[in-house]
Amino acid sequence: MERLKPTGLTRVLRAFGSSYKGFAGAWRDEAAFRQELLFAVVALPLGLWLGHSGVERALLVGPVLLILIVELVNSAIEAAIDRIGLERHALSGLAKDLGSAAVLLSFVLLIVVWCLVLGDR
Repeated sequence: MERLKPTGLTRVLRAFGSSYKGFAGAWRDEAAFRQELLFAVVALPLGLWLGHSGVERALLVGPVLLILIVELVNSAIEAAIDRIGLERHALSGLAKDLGSAAVLLSFVLLIVVWCLVLGDR
């Protein structure tokens, strides 16, 4: 049996609703997301202010947004793993560790880009 998927404006509105639920759930249940969002509230305006050109502003702002994106994906991985079961399993642990490593690398990217852009002055 094929499921009928909404199209057009209905699909867009449902997608926005799902996104809202995702942001609300991340804010409610994920301390790391709250901390990174508060960091972004400071870093985004700072990056816009420190950048001398549109390209510099994009380079300073992009990694900040990427951190939030990667944290949301990491949280989704953790939620799916926890849904499967809370008992310890090597593959579940590996999945969570890989997600955490991705978040760490997004912070490394932020530091490298900010140092390269701002250190060149």
